[in-house]
Amino acid sequence: MLNNKTVAAISTAYGKGGVAMIRISGDDALNVALRVFKTNAKEIKPRYCYYGSILRDGDIIDDGTMTFFKGPNSYTGEDVCEICCHGGIYATRAVLESVLSSGAVLAGAGEFTRRAYLNGKLTLSRAEAVGHVIDAKTDYQLRLSSSQARGVLSNKISAVREKIISLITRSYATIDYPDEDITDNTREEMVDTLNSVYKDVLSLKKSYKAGRAVSEGIKTAIIGKPNAGKSSLYNLLLGEDVAIVTDIAGTTRDIIENVASIGGVTLNIADTAGIHDTSDVVEKIGVERAKSKIESSELLLCVFDSSTPETEEDVFIIDSIGDKTAIAIINKNDKENMLSREFEIKIKSTFENVIYMSAKDTDSREKLAEIIKNMYELGSIDISNDAVISSARQFSAVSLSLESITQAKDALAYGETNDIICFTLEKALSELDMIDARETSEEIVNEIFSRFCVGK
Repeated sequence: MLNNKTVAAISTAYGKGGVAMIRISGDDALNVALRVFKTNAKEIKPRYCYYGSILRDGDIIDDGTMTFFKGPNSYTGEDVCEICCHGGIYATRAVLESVLSSGAVLAGAGEFTRRAYLNGKLTLSRAEAVGHVIDAKTDYQLRLSSSQARGVLSNKISAVREKIISLITRSYATIDYPDEDITDNTREEMVDTLNSVYKDVLSLKKSYKAGRAVSEGIKTAIIGKPNAGKSSLYNLLLGEDVAIVTDIAGTTRDIIENVASIGGVTLNIADTAGIHDTSDVVEKIGVERAKSKIESSELLLCVFDSSTPETEEDVFIIDSIGDKTAIAIINKNDKENMLSREFEIKIKSTFENVIYMSAKDTDSREKLAEIIKNMYELGSIDISNDAVISSARQFSAVSLSLESITQAKDALAYGETNDIICFTLEKALSELDMIDARETSEEIVNEIFSRFCVGK
């Protein structure tokens, strides 16, 4: 899996800027760098920054700095040189071309972080998180990714592994060496340890709801009849006037989509056309797309206009929800409430979460944010410091591990022998090891690093 060639790439954003950095990694990194970078220093010491000239075909094309990191004390675990030049587009490309013509090959996507993982500098969950730090679009995404990149999740997994391994080894020792003076696990000790492990892994599994809501985001549709205030709510959530808002019903005819962080939850929001019967061909297409968006969304923000009596469209919206997660937003509460008492009772009996608000009132955003935050359990998690799983791969591994731990608990309760319990715990350990890829396929590793940009 490890490419032994010396690789190089531009590791800063490719564009016009003050400084750009070309990273070189591999056994020949220093030799390649010194063919390009000339300095008056008599000796290149690790972790020292040197000033000098940058050459291409023997001609000086720029001046800058070069820093050498001796493996394994580097990001990749290999010898690494980082050349910093002026951040012009052409200048940066010229320096990279000079590096490549001096013996390096162009790095692939995520090549440096992949090497860090393969050389044991990072666990897979930490390496995966590095890519998420780069891609973060919200504060909560950055905080969660940073936590995982620091090793909070990896450290928690390691602590659980140690408990399981200790239980397995002590149990097997008494089986393999019955005549030796080895302290056996009492049934009470085994129960306590298994309960502790179960609690830890269950906590990780439960964290996925919040982790996924932050990391991947929730597909969300704003639905309602025409002129209910959907576009005003959309603009309120995004904090800017993205959708056109008028008093004319049917202004929104197509789906407008954007991303917003509400209560820490990343919402992939779609503002849909008002649901109603229409003979207008364009409006009809918009209504059909809105109905389709209801089907594909995970969270529905159902907007009801309290300034007018309810209509058949309002009833249709309630009946369309099914078992989807939904919030009822009774909008325009700055005006006289014209909804019937019976209809409000129907709303409150259908929706677990109901909020009276005005989409024109910025304070309403915080009220709605608090509801969404609690729905996805972000209020009970410290996203920066708690161990949180955030990907389907991690969730699958934790879920399967929890199943095996539950089987081990049951086997212990039924009085099964230690070898049967240990066999089940070994399965739990194997599944847990998938999170940090102590046991995983090359295909999974390739999939993870294919999402990285070149240069990281």
